[in-house]
Amino acid sequence: MTMTPEQAAWFQGTFHRLVENVDKALQGKPDVVSLVIAAMLAEGHVLLEDAPGTGKTSLAKALAATVQGTSSRIQFTPDLLPSDVTGVTIYDQQSHRFEFHKGPIFASIVLADEINRASPKTQSALLEVMEESRVTVDGVTHEAGRPFLVIATQNPVEQAGTYKLPEAQLDRFLIKTSIGYPDLAVTESILAGASQRNPSAALSAVITTGAVADMADLGATVHVEPAVLRYTAELAEATRADSAIKLGVSVRGAIAMIRIAKVWAAAHGRHYVLPDDIKALARPVWQHRLLLDAEAEFAGTTSDVVIGRVLETVAAPQARSAA
Repeated sequence: MTMTPEQAAWFQGTFHRLVENVDKALQGKPDVVSLVIAAMLAEGHVLLEDAPGTGKTSLAKALAATVQGTSSRIQFTPDLLPSDVTGVTIYDQQSHRFEFHKGPIFASIVLADEINRASPKTQSALLEVMEESRVTVDGVTHEAGRPFLVIATQNPVEQAGTYKLPEAQLDRFLIKTSIGYPDLAVTESILAGASQRNPSAALSAVITTGAVADMADLGATVHVEPAVLRYTAELAEATRADSAIKLGVSVRGAIAMIRIAKVWAAAHGRHYVLPDDIKALARPVWQHRLLLDAEAEFAGTTSDVVIGRVLETVAAPQARSAA
């Protein structure tokens, strides 16, 4: 089944209401909010590389309140254990049975704060749940539910005592972006409401978690022309062939692009994906998946530069306007 124009119009209206509601708490960042919500509806996860105090926790809480979901925050530290994230099985002396006590990963929106401060063993505890939305403890599988979104953060300034995320784990994040500091006018507005410590508490839910799952299923039915699929594959291949790149976009990265491009198209009222959707999403979806050659990085080349170069060199197709 392919999404109809009427369904696309409904999807667009609902998506915009979600963005507007979350932005009431975050203020002045609709573009970032749109990307994060698109990632949630594509059933992926988000990596935020931001300085402290830019609103990461507010974003997670506001999003959870908007979709009538639950939120949790995990502060990653060097002594954090995998069981502190996923949960632990404890023997109950009264019932004489082992019972699983869920960890903070079992929430609709999970903020994994400063994920690179935890040991690789603890970081790897996230791999299964991020990829398959489930946790296996003592041979028993526990579903995370829907929606399930991990918003992991990294501090780009302070790197002392951190464990760099390996490429295999970076590839699990659908997008990488940053909130950044607000402009002067928005900062004034935030300061005027400084007495309200938790802006998300005043938000009303726009839809239920069940409706979010339905939107995710509907977004997956957006039509993608074979020419657009080939264009995406050519872009991914071009990143691997670039002289500045040691490791280019993986097949998982190309699949991630198609998944979020479908949601992005529906969010703009279309039931089909355009090459412009791929171009608009190339940097947030692929920038963290590229591993630069040491010499190129030393010379000042960045992932953004490579993606820009690839977008210029690979010709975009003239896709049909409808399925």
